[in-house]
Amino acid sequence: MSSSTATIGQIVATYQLEPHPEGGYYKELYRSAQTISAEALGFHFEGDRNYCTSIYFLLTAGNFSGFHRIKQDEVWHFYAGHPLTVHVIDENGLYQAHKVGFDLANGLAPQLVVPAGAWFASSVNCLEGEEGYSFVGCTVAPGFDFRDFELAKRAELIALFPQHQTIITALTKE
Repeated sequence: MSSSTATIGQIVATYQLEPHPEGGYYKELYRSAQTISAEALGFHFEGDRNYCTSIYFLLTAGNFSGFHRIKQDEVWHFYAGHPLTVHVIDENGLYQAHKVGFDLANGLAPQLVVPAGAWFASSVNCLEGEEGYSFVGCTVAPGFDFRDFELAKRAELIALFPQHQTIITALTKE
């Protein structure tokens, strides 16, 4: 199956993707066997973590990955489909819209690092009404654990960053 002809249904079925709480679909691909002790990780983490984890992540047009944050850096890798925008609000309130894809002539990058603790969301860049998608991978170190995941509540995030109310309203579920 070529990335240019793959349908959303084919990708979901082929890679056995499941709905993700933030939006889109995912499947964990890798979780290292080795772990880092909670003591070595410090007070930000509850419990041990694997060295590293990675997932496939599929986001469809007309959907979005809602603002959330994790305690680790997250590396995004572009695979196929339409480019996407990863919207990041750092801990100081600086907002940046990063374009991730494979279109070097237009300044897109196939990889992006979202820093630990930043709020971030993502959306597919395609024409309105188009059946587009972005198929990416995300790598997290130390490894991802849902104890490290916080989905934003719209009112609380707006209270923290009122200057970004428009984008927060557009990319939060509640």
